[in-house]
Amino acid sequence: MRDTINIREAIPSDAEKVLKHLQRIAIETGFMTMGAEGPSKSIEAEYKEIEAILESDVTVLLVALDKEEVIGIAEIHGNDKPKLNHIGDISISIAKEYWGLRLGTTMMEKLIEWAKGPSSNLKRLELTVQARNERARRLYEKMGFELEAIMPRGVKDNGVYLDVCLMSMMIGEI
Repeated sequence: MRDTINIREAIPSDAEKVLKHLQRIAIETGFMTMGAEGPSKSIEAEYKEIEAILESDVTVLLVALDKEEVIGIAEIHGNDKPKLNHIGDISISIAKEYWGLRLGTTMMEKLIEWAKGPSSNLKRLELTVQARNERARRLYEKMGFELEAIMPRGVKDNGVYLDVCLMSMMIGEI
């Protein structure tokens, strides 16, 4: 299985596969901010969003593919506002059957490499993760992210309020 996985930047024709992946992972664990309702986007809207990401110098979207199926997504979402354009918000999602293959590590390495690249203005990477998602937290700590805050009741899953961790990594020179 590992030999067939390819990681690359998303292209607009990936839109339907990206939405299918998001729908799948929304119900695999309680770790996502969406539930069984899945993504509330049309294929056309996702297509246009990926087109815009390709034009952006503050956002990147990577897909991990097993043959032609999207099995992982990693994104740095930046901000065009001058006071915030040094901050990139990270998100990663991997289909449960692909956990344990170091795919999260590889995707995070690629995101950090992109963020540190010559065309990037990013100085701070940040992410949120449910406190109970120990596997993800270990990955982020291993990559150099530090816990900044625990946000009580940061998410509600099936009527239960859960804590969310805010983690960050400073990159580049000031």
